[in-house]
Amino acid sequence: MKSNPSIQSIQKKIQSLQREIAQLGFMRPGSLSRQYREPHSKRGAYYQLSYTYQMKSKTEYIHPESVPQIRRELSEYKRYKQLNQEWIQLSIELSRLQIKAQKSAANPIAKNS
Repeated sequence: MKSNPSIQSIQKKIQSLQREIAQLGFMRPGSLSRQYREPHSKRGAYYQLSYTYQMKSKTEYIHPESVPQIRRELSEYKRYKQLNQEWIQLSIELSRLQIKAQKSAANPIAKNS
């Protein structure tokens, strides 16, 4: 049987996530792929960044010297999304625990039954 984490422990986890999010650097959504102007002979390689922003699909061509920076920014964005999902999950759990605690405090008879 799982024990329910306390409200305080969830709040501490959320604060930790917030600090980690604040430490993130520049970020971009999307995916980076290598394309070829002549795919059959694999000549004329270039990089393409594809992403959706404000419900619009975008494509950008990336110079080879910018690829390391773009990869870092994509990685930061993925980390942000992961941390954000954890934050949401913990916030939902925290809300449920707080509501349950409020109900228990408002109805002391229910605790004893």
